[in-house]
Amino acid sequence: MTAVDYERALRRLPNWMAALGVIGIGVAFRLSGISGAAGFLLGAMAAWLNLRLIERGVDRLIRMVAAEPGKARTGGGVRIFAQFAIFAAIGFVILRFTGFNLMAALLGFLVCPAAALVEIVYELFTYGHS
Repeated sequence: MTAVDYERALRRLPNWMAALGVIGIGVAFRLSGISGAAGFLLGAMAAWLNLRLIERGVDRLIRMVAAEPGKARTGGGVRIFAQFAIFAAIGFVILRFTGFNLMAALLGFLVCPAAALVEIVYELFTYGHS
């Protein structure tokens, strides 16, 4: 695979996440009602946000490594960690003090790994990798 192939796969990942999210919301609504659907939606949205934060963090780390030794900024890792910690705390508060179905939210958060698996299968069938 070339770098272009990786970029295409990364661009398709949010689309797979959206498709799986819509399907998951329907299933959660059917099984758990509105609280299940809302919980799954919240989890899927958190998974998308988490993907974007990780992508941004990795891009930042790559820029820091590629920078000239005298120009590298310090404290980038602390900022990335703080963003993830705030993200986790907000998610905990939302789930703890609302009526969302916790299990549905956790399953919604698994939309990103599920989308990665769908992308792998897509790559296998589309490009004939063995």
